[in-house]
Amino acid sequence: MTKIFARLMKDESGATAIEYGLIAALISVALIAGATSLGGTLNNTFSSLSTKMSTAKTTSDNYQAP
Repeated sequence: MTKIFARLMKDESGATAIEYGLIAALISVALIAGATSLGGTLNNTFSSLSTKMSTAKTTSDNYQAP
């Protein structure tokens, strides 16, 4: 029984699996945070572009040729 317990104490494969799991979780959190930030920036950019295009269309619709 002591040999089995000593062998289990030397086995580090469980600790390695936990470390890999933690690394994967941290990478996932970083990716989600980056995607959220990028999504907000893209939303602002496209909203601004949409406003400018609407203004340009309204201006061209109201244009009267001389």
